[in-house]
Amino acid sequence: MSLRVLASTLGSLVLTASLGLVAAAPAQAAPRTDWAPSSSATITPGVQMYTSGGQCTANFVFTDAVGSTYVGFAAHCAGTGAATDTNGCLASSLPLGTPVEFRTGGSLLSSGARVGGGTLAYSSWMAMNQTGETDPNACAYNDFALVKVDNADLGKVNPTIPFWGGPVGLNTTGTAAGESVYSYGNSSLRLGLTPLSPKQGISLGTSGDGWNHSVYTFSPGVPGDSGSAFLDSSGRALGTLSTLALAPLAGSNGVGDLARELGYAQQHSGIGGLQLVPGTEAFSG
Repeated sequence: MSLRVLASTLGSLVLTASLGLVAAAPAQAAPRTDWAPSSSATITPGVQMYTSGGQCTANFVFTDAVGSTYVGFAAHCAGTGAATDTNGCLASSLPLGTPVEFRTGGSLLSSGARVGGGTLAYSSWMAMNQTGETDPNACAYNDFALVKVDNADLGKVNPTIPFWGGPVGLNTTGTAAGESVYSYGNSSLRLGLTPLSPKQGISLGTSGDGWNHSVYTFSPGVPGDSGSAFLDSSGRALGTLSTLALAPLAGSNGVGDLARELGYAQQHSGIGGLQLVPGTEAFSG
């Protein structure tokens, strides 16, 4: 199991649990409204995602101009290198089209129950490699991927963050040191102890030219929590869990800025009309 670890002189570890040209946008479809009830949906933010044996956690739900549905997780969850690979512009990835399973109840003893499936539709690591990205902050912190939900499982999806509700929109202004943040992790290392999944903490501020938010939560993100959604104090989608720092801020987590990650995907994924889907339940942080 792995979580990108920042343990170098700059301090970071990756959080995965292991066992061009933009295409012209098609006409915008009507926003999808037929989400499964949040009380019964099985594919939501926080669901466990398995890729070639590695387990991560879903962050947010997205849609596009033709009404397709995507679930986000960390690009390193489909990576083929080591947990210490921290440069996404150089790291390798499984190809687009790789199957990804949505599961519940996964632990060290079992991969749990399958509740749906999808295919890898976008990887920031792959996109940055293909476009020859040279921005060191993007290379270090743009750790975002999308899984297109299989048509047979679309009726199981709800975009609400478990426990907290929301997101109510997209954070585009970053965070200030001391601001409250909220997350929901689902690592198989916790042996199904869901009371440990909701996390509340504080931001340590924005860095990396806005690409990164360092955060402290009462229970830090661990391998298997990779990709988890983070909300700001207003319930807006802030970012996606990427790293566990060993130094200089031991125990803190690195959260990639979703506004920048999503903007990069909108430019380089070829998915027209890609956008975040708000939760169907109010934020209650």
